[in-house]
Amino acid sequence: MSAFRLPAAQHVRSELGTKLNGVVARAGDVILGKDQEIRLSLTCLIARGHLLIEDIPGVGKTTLAHVLARILGLSFQRVQFTSDLLPADILGISVYDRRSSSFDFHPGPIFTQLVLADEVNRATPKTQSALLEAMEERQVSQDRVTRDLPDPFFVIATQNPANSVGTFPLPESQLDRFLMRIKLGYPNPKSERALLRGRDRRELVNALEPQLEVSELLEIQQQVQTVHMSDALLDYLQDVIAVTRNTPEFGPGLSPRAGLALLRCSQAWAFMEDRRHVLPEDVQAVLPGVVNHRLRQGAASAEELLRQVPIP
Repeated sequence: MSAFRLPAAQHVRSELGTKLNGVVARAGDVILGKDQEIRLSLTCLIARGHLLIEDIPGVGKTTLAHVLARILGLSFQRVQFTSDLLPADILGISVYDRRSSSFDFHPGPIFTQLVLADEVNRATPKTQSALLEAMEERQVSQDRVTRDLPDPFFVIATQNPANSVGTFPLPESQLDRFLMRIKLGYPNPKSERALLRGRDRRELVNALEPQLEVSELLEIQQQVQTVHMSDALLDYLQDVIAVTRNTPEFGPGLSPRAGLALLRCSQAWAFMEDRRHVLPEDVQAVLPGVVNHRLRQGAASAEELLRQVPIP
């Protein structure tokens, strides 16, 4: 029976892998010269995590979120975080209706499939916590009523560098809620020349058509969990984690949740490469995005960590 079902699974995965490559290519037509960052963003999504993009203003963080929402056919809401933003502005509020003598819940922008939390570190810690709790629980509880968030549910949060004026840095415990953190950086000269000579980015975003059905995205998220990781690769992953715990230059070390994050992202990256098994290169590709924001500030980087762990 299993021999009969295997070709079908191969066909489904190959077809979905082809579609994911189409998503990367189409997004790359708008976000020029950033294919690696686009792939990491999709890896985070199909691993069922949330993404933090930290960079200076104007490098395309917001545009990337818009592009992914359009290409994946997801409902989209943007929340501009400011110092006076309240938790209710994100989660929603109950309003008393005199006619029915009851409270009606008005859902906030969190009730959508892709949420852009723009400049999340400009809001107060109380508002940040409201967002991060919803991200973790994938539900909102208010007035003793629990309401589920959509599926898929993906938060892309952007933040300016910590030394920017008027910011409230996310504490380590809240940074840990993000599966991955990436930076976009400046485009290379060739991409920047194409950007300067090309059409307005907003026009390009508005012209995008969905490349995936939501049902296909949900199927991909399920398939990612079946990507095989051998015992040798698990040993390698555990060795990476052990070095952070036993070497002072890396701080207190990675938590078990960080280990699970590294596992999930490695599986997702392998799926992006249209494979059903994880290779050491998959772990290495996602390691900086998974661990750098989890290491103590000023600690050695993921690149140094890779140099200290032998490849199986």
